[in-house]
Amino acid sequence: MFWDFLLGLFTTFTPLSPAPSLPANAPPVDSAQATALASDRVPFSVHFGQDQSDYRVMAMFVLPNQAVPVAVDIVPRVADQALGYELIAGAGVTEREPGGGWTWTAPKDPGLYPVEVREPATGQTMTLNVFVMVPYSAMKHGRLHGYRIGNYPRTRAGYEAEYARPRGFVEVRPELLDAQVSPHFQLGQFLCKQGDAFPQYLVLRSALFPKLEELLARVNQAGYDVATLSVMSAYRTPFYNRSIGNVTTFSRHQYGDAADVFVDADGDGVMDDLNHDGRHTLADAQVLQALVRETVEAEPASFAGGLGIYPPTHEHGPFVHVDVRGFDVEWAG
Repeated sequence: MFWDFLLGLFTTFTPLSPAPSLPANAPPVDSAQATALASDRVPFSVHFGQDQSDYRVMAMFVLPNQAVPVAVDIVPRVADQALGYELIAGAGVTEREPGGGWTWTAPKDPGLYPVEVREPATGQTMTLNVFVMVPYSAMKHGRLHGYRIGNYPRTRAGYEAEYARPRGFVEVRPELLDAQVSPHFQLGQFLCKQGDAFPQYLVLRSALFPKLEELLARVNQAGYDVATLSVMSAYRTPFYNRSIGNVTTFSRHQYGDAADVFVDADGDGVMDDLNHDGRHTLADAQVLQALVRETVEAEPASFAGGLGIYPPTHEHGPFVHVDVRGFDVEWAG
């Protein structure tokens, strides 16, 4: 375990030289998808517990019977303006609070429970796809209802908040695979790849999705017309992470806020030729790397995290790793 820890630190903190900027021969910015992305936000922001969003749809994660404060934020703020907003929930218990907010108490059973916030003047809505999780304490001997999770390491010293064990697991059944976690990403894209039997369980953090959405927007603004990013690997159970030979003890994939992504507009399963040299090489991942850096620079407080770049192998094409661990670090795989 000690040597695994040291190797994990080396893998995590290997620095990179600056990546090249976007290629001079990048396609013109005429992406229809880039235009569509502009409609993905609403003119208000919703605070849901510790999370916040102004996207028209966003996933949130709670425990059974958890009471969550919900509030609308309008800029510029007008006195009592938020009072006219509506919160519509088909399940759970909603209580109106003084000042225009609410407290929503989640149902006791795991599952998806959409909560809608509606703006009164225009009727614009935000949908919070709230997943009630199975608590971490329900896992016994590294398994959750027969699904093998493995053992999470002890919290990393000095990073207690960033590397805390998950509060719970999303229970995924086939009917939930297409559930949106943000405007252009679905729950099924983030499943661990250790098996195909259901139910499966995964850990996700809402903070990952705005970073992926912003990266997707920048990909389209650069002229690469794509409706979503292909996710090669997202959540990994500690068991699966070990089984594929990853010896990084504190891999962010285990904590639900990491994704290995690439651009695949033609659907062939590998990174597109982003630099237009007729090949699929590390240089294509460097184009995406540059866009990740632009994304982080735009909102460093929200998007700080890991950025790894990986060359193609006989098993996969080039890709980049992104996460929202809360501090910036880069490495080469």
